[in-house]
Amino acid sequence: MQTDNAEYIRRTIRSVPDWPQPGVVFRDITPVLQDPRAFRVLIDLFVYRYMRQRLDLVAGVDARGFIVGSVLAYELNLGFVPVRKKGKLPFRTVAEEYSLEYGNAAVEMHTDSVRTGQRVLLVDDLIATGGTMLAAIKLLQRLGANVVEAAAIIDLPDLGGSAKVAATGTPLYTVCQYDGTTP
Repeated sequence: MQTDNAEYIRRTIRSVPDWPQPGVVFRDITPVLQDPRAFRVLIDLFVYRYMRQRLDLVAGVDARGFIVGSVLAYELNLGFVPVRKKGKLPFRTVAEEYSLEYGNAAVEMHTDSVRTGQRVLLVDDLIATGGTMLAAIKLLQRLGANVVEAAAIIDLPDLGGSAKVAATGTPLYTVCQYDGTTP
């Protein structure tokens, strides 16, 4: 059943060749979000995986991780914590930088968003090179959280991010995988 549901989600995701630049196949989750059945199936896949785990919070990575993460937190009766792009939070923050292809970026969280020892599930829509997910893991750990697992809808394993997350010792769950260049 879980495999059938994951395949259904995979088929619902739209692949857009040559966007945002030639040679890139963009994996667009908006068809999943627009279809109430697909969105429910997606959320249920995550809920069934995490409903019996002792979690304290769900953290979602800016921006599409907010969509799935906040709904998942609601379904699991947990709080939700945003991991934002730098400069978007109004209170005291702590930041973690990571490398991009052409420079650096940073994610940040409020300093009071997690307490030491809290068990946190980290959610994003996609893991490609792993930079954002790794920065979010480091940030949560620096604030004292225990990142129980990182989760994403999509894994692009040929881009190396999932292997980098695994190398940190943080378990990673993804609903589906794609070859980075196959539409």
